[in-house]
Amino acid sequence: MSLTLRVLAPDQSVFDGTAEEVILPSTTGLLGILPGHISMVTALDIGVLRVLQNGSWNSIALMGGFAEVEANDVTVLVNGAELGEEIDEISAEADLEKAKTEFQQLEGQEASPEKLKAQQKLNQARARVQASKKES
Repeated sequence: MSLTLRVLAPDQSVFDGTAEEVILPSTTGLLGILPGHISMVTALDIGVLRVLQNGSWNSIALMGGFAEVEANDVTVLVNGAELGEEIDEISAEADLEKAKTEFQQLEGQEASPEKLKAQQKLNQARARVQASKKES
């Protein structure tokens, strides 16, 4: 028994296939989905979705959205997504360092739209770096 997983962004279908297990970055923590999981809808945070296929794990960087689980079908609707294998690790690391620097420059300030954008950019950069790492 397996799951059918679809990851959809506004501009593309990022993933459409079967999986043995899916781990979602929900807003309340990591959420594991196995065949036979109860039906549910959950909000997703910026983070990494992990997919187990044929005994190996693959990663997808997600930029927030929602997931629906219904009768072994998992549909993930996100603001943006990128397959981990398609992310250049060196470029992702450089983007993370840049995002850290930008956030640190605003760290002493009170909450502002600029600080919120910098935090979001930092979270997205971290997710891309994590997804780009090869799993064992």
